[in-house]
Order: sequence, then structure tokens, then C-alpha cells
Amino acid sequence: MNRDAQRTVRIGGASGFWGDSAIATPQLLEVPGLQYLVYDYLAETTMSILARARAKDPSLGYATDFVHAAMAPNLAAICARGVRVIANAGGLNPLACRDALAEVARQQGLAPRIAVLTGDDLMPQFERLRAQGLRDMHSGEAPPAALYSANAYVGARGIARALALGADIVVTGRCVDSAVVLGVLAHEFDWRWDDWDRLAAGTLAGHVIECGAQATGGLFTDWEQVPDWANIGYPVIDCAADGSFVLGKPAGTGGLVHPGAVAEQVLYEIGDPAAYLMPDVSCDFCEVRIEARSPESLQVSGARGHAPTATYKANGTWRDGFQLQLMMAIRGIDAPAKARKTADALLARTRAQLRQRGLADYSATEVELLGCEALYGPQARALPTREVVLRIATRHADPKGLAFLQRECASAGTSMGPGTRSSFAGRADVQPVIKVFSFLVPKAEVALQVQLDAQCEDVPLASFDARPSAPVPARPSDAQEASQAVLGDADTDAVTVPLVALAWARSGDKGDDENIGVIARRPEFLPLLRAQLGAAQVRAWFAHLVAGEVERFDLPGLSAMNFVLHRALAGGGVASLRSDPLGKSFAQMLLDHPLRIPRDWLRRGWVEERHSVQQHKETTT
Repeated sequence: MNRDAQRTVRIGGASGFWGDSAIATPQLLEVPGLQYLVYDYLAETTMSILARARAKDPSLGYATDFVHAAMAPNLAAICARGVRVIANAGGLNPLACRDALAEVARQQGLAPRIAVLTGDDLMPQFERLRAQGLRDMHSGEAPPAALYSANAYVGARGIARALALGADIVVTGRCVDSAVVLGVLAHEFDWRWDDWDRLAAGTLAGHVIECGAQATGGLFTDWEQVPDWANIGYPVIDCAADGSFVLGKPAGTGGLVHPGAVAEQVLYEIGDPAAYLMPDVSCDFCEVRIEARSPESLQVSGARGHAPTATYKANGTWRDGFQLQLMMAIRGIDAPAKARKTADALLARTRAQLRQRGLADYSATEVELLGCEALYGPQARALPTREVVLRIATRHADPKGLAFLQRECASAGTSMGPGTRSSFAGRADVQPVIKVFSFLVPKAEVALQVQLDAQCEDVPLASFDARPSAPVPARPSDAQEASQAVLGDADTDAVTVPLVALAWARSGDKGDDENIGVIARRPEFLPLLRAQLGAAQVRAWFAHLVAGEVERFDLPGLSAMNFVLHRALAGGGVASLRSDPLGKSFAQMLLDHPLRIPRDWLRRGWVEERHSVQQHKETTT
């Protein structure tokens, strides 16, 4: 028998973003038999932050928390236990990240072998790509005149090669989040780079733990079931040679290993689940299954794969003016009305000052009353409140154009509404706006290298399907489906409940698009959910926020649906002036959507009485 058929590889997911908790690494190091720690630091917003940091100091541009918060306090234990580390913390400057980490190790008398992956930086060839007619993959626009950075989202092949060369720590630039796990598994099990099903399964394993504790109860719809947030356990996976894996968490930690929470993470930001496009493989997650193994573990399997495309996704960052965000607390009778009047007055006053100085108007403004359900639009509750936070965000091409509002907001504390505190922490800062330009680049244009000690080795070109992509089969239109599920003998025997009574949900961003995954709590609920919650219903629910179309995709294996809301985030990331530019609250808003269900579901105990029609009315009026 092949020994790999019985062997598993144990990996801990220690970071989901730059800023994740420092508790993850030490708790995972206590897991018996841990072989690898993986860290994900990079998002589109993070790349813009790194670009701004490198513009100020050329020695920066990497996730400094990896070196000083994750590695420095734990490096001796990592080395003593023989745990290997993979991180995309290199960001825009992986060589500087390596050098900083090597210096930390030297000061501790340690000498781990640190490999670096380079080549994702496209700035050296960007002008040639521009001359070839490069366009934004979403808008079709030409690239801006000057970029801070341009990087391809590369895959796992270089990571696997670095491990084969004997690296103890692998630092990458802009690889995709899941590659830090896929590279480990491809190395450990010697997977072929055209074994699409295994590569898809390894990608799924990486995708589930790439956001840290989101796989173990973080952001779970049923948050009240999740114990001990202060000591939440980070995910540990035991991966088999076929790519299936068992997920758990360190003993004695908080958090929750729950099929619903993991299903939420499977759907998180994947778009079309039948075509989740990664550099190494095109993934199909439609038949993924999650099965409980014990109260503290569950098994995930069922991913399928196909050849990837001939291009990498890439992002450039560039400066597009400046922005100012300020907040003030307003309390007392008619607090919302006072807040609106304050915002109107400050914008009118500063616009007059702009005109007097011969400066253009603001290029964009956003006024939100936090505490009044600012993003809910027509679904906001009409309840009186005597305390709000007024948030005003503005953008201008010239930082001088924001100085007037930066200064004038303080005057609201004495010359506008009673009960006003005009700032929380002094004068707000004017910040440059670093936007993202997304494009596709042929894989043949991206030459990757692995550097370890004095050795530098080219990474072979990733496998791909050179043929044009086949057209996606047309899906039945939501409008062609029944508007309601069959409720029984009579609709009069039905009751209204919110979506949360029947489903879990989680949301996240992809640029300016929003992704909302909805998972039925019971398979019996799925036909009703599909009938009453289509793309048209979701588009109508978010009509005040969504400028584009809405698509719905089905995942039968998880009894789930995935909605993609195009142009839903007012630019998304740092390009958006909203208080939720990443759309993390969209799922929470959708969970109030009303549905008609058979009353018998209440009698059977499938749906809790607290979600009956009266409770729903109270939460939506």
C-alpha cells in the first residue's frame, strides 16, 4: 500500500489578514504533531497600504507584523519543533521581509533557511504591457499614467519548489491566499501539476483556513453559540493525499467547529463556485461536502478541478487624489435630524470656501448616520434614537481642498446642534487615495524565481489550458422560476419569517463586487429558498446600494446558493467612501429578508418560534 494513502499533513492557519491576532501562533505551536504554519496577509486593500508605505520608505512594503509579532516572539519554538513556515508577508518587498526576518533570527542565535519567491512584480515590464493594449478587466479602461505597484497573483508551484530545496521558512510576494497551503500539499504528496482534482482539493483546504478563525466560529451567523471569543481557536487541518481534510482547532481554545461556519467560509468571496479561477487550477466547489467527525472536528471533501486559464490576475495600485473621514457624536432630542443638518451645513460652508479659493468641488462625498442603520436604506427600522455618530467622508484631487472641512468640523461643537461632540480624537488626517487597477497578464510574461541562500532557481511555467475558454452554459433565469415554493394545501397556512430562520450567510468583497453566500440550515429548506430568494429579490433588497446586476449560483453539495452583486461597493476597498467598503455587513442585512414558510415547520421544531411572523414584523418596521 502506498504510504501516502494513510499519511496526513498537519497545518495550522495562523493569520487571515494583516492585523490578525498575536494569539494564533503560540496556541498553534502547542498542537501535537504540527508540521506547518501558514500565514495570509494580503488583500487588495493591503496592497494599497503597502504601496503607500513603500512610497514613503523604500525599505518597507511588506507585512511588518509577520516579522515582529508572529515570528520574533515564537521563532525559537518554531525552530526547536521543526515547524516549517509559509507566508505571503513579502507583499511588495519580499527581499526586505526576508532580510528583516534573518536579522531577527541572528539576534536570537538562530539560522533558519529562508527562501524568497520573486517575479510577481510586473513593474519592470508594465510599459510593454501597456503598449500591448492592456485594459482594466472590469471597466475596460486604460491604465492610469503612473502606478505605485503592479503584481501578478501567482500560484503554489514556487512554494512547493522552495520546500523541496529545504527551506524552513518561505516568504512570497503576491501569491493567492490559498497557495500557502496548496504549495505544502503538492510538495508533501508529490502531486502532479496537472492532477486537477487534487490541486482543487488543496486549494479548497487553503481557502477554508486562509481567513484564520473565520473557519472556527469567527463571523458565524449563529455567533451566540460561539464560546470564548477572547481565546478563539485558530484552524488546524489534517490533509490526506487525495486532498480531503479534517478541520479542528487547538485543545482548550474557544471558537466552534461547526458545519455551518465552515460552509460560510467555503462560499466566502468565491464568485461562481463552478469556476473559482486560481493560478494553478480552475476549481469546482459545487459538490463539496462537510461531514461532522466529532464535536471538535469535521471532514471536507468533494472539490473538483480543471485546467486553469493562460493568464494571471494582476493588480496595480495608483494614487487618485485625497480623502478625509471625520466623525462626531450627536445626542439629545431629534439627534438624527440635528446630525443631517450639521452635515448639510458643514458641506455647504466648505463648498463656499472652495469656490472662494478657486478650487474645484469635492469629487465625492458620503454622509452616514451611524446608529440609524445608514446602509439599510428602505429596510432601516423606523425607531427613534437620541444618540448617533455623524460620519462625513469627502474626496478631492488636491489635499488643500480638504483642509477647510478638516478645520471647520470643530466649529460644530459650538455653533450648530446642541449635544454635539465635534471630534473623537482631534483633527482628522487627510489621506491619499490608493486605488486598484485590475488586469490579466499572460502567464508567459511572468518569470518566477526561488532564492534560497546563494541559490536562485527559475520556477517552471504553470500548466494551463491554452485554448480559449469554453462558453459558460446558460443558467435558468431566476425570473423563470416560481416566485414562491409550494407551501402546502393553502397559503393561508403559511407564516412569515426572516431568512436567518432558515439559513446561515456570510459576505465579502471582490473589488467593487459583493459576494453573499447563503446556506440552508436543513436540506429541506433549499427548494423554498431557491424559489423565494432569487437574484431579482436580492437585487431589489439592495437596490439603494447596488449599481450592477445580481447573479445567483447553486452549490447542491452544501445546500447553498452564492450571490454576486456587481458594482455594489461604491468602488470597493479604499476607493469607497462608505463605512463598510468591503461589504462585510451585507449578509447580516440580507438575513432580515422575509420568507413565507409552512406553519408545519414551526410545529416540527425546524424553525424556532422566536422567528415567527410577529417577531419578524418587530425587526423590520
